[in-house]
Amino acid sequence: MIKKRKKMEQSLNEIFSAKNEMVKKGQIVEATEKYFAPNAKTIDFDGTVTNEKSEMLAKMKGFANAIAKVNGIQLHIASLHGDTSFAEFTFDFDMKDGSKILWHEILKTSWKNGQIVEEQYFKA
Repeated sequence: MIKKRKKMEQSLNEIFSAKNEMVKKGQIVEATEKYFAPNAKTIDFDGTVTNEKSEMLAKMKGFANAIAKVNGIQLHIASLHGDTSFAEFTFDFDMKDGSKILWHEILKTSWKNGQIVEEQYFKA
């Protein structure tokens, strides 16, 4: 049983690392498509909630289409414990409306069977 649990943790660590690599490359929509469970819930720091993958995809596609230029996406630190992961990112974007976005946030992610079932975003 311990061997099986260790193998699952290792594979979740690989999945988590692969998701973070996609985000670092700006592939936020693609990461949502690939790693979110159909009933995944997200909670933004401003209280905005999505209750399923399709809602989050629509939100991410709208956001991605508003980006004029990605100046940088930096992963500062990532940690996985059991089925919960944390990742600290800084996102730097120039938007099509002329505004600039500089987000420093922490993502708390709950995983089940290699898919995201809940993700919460905190200002860092």
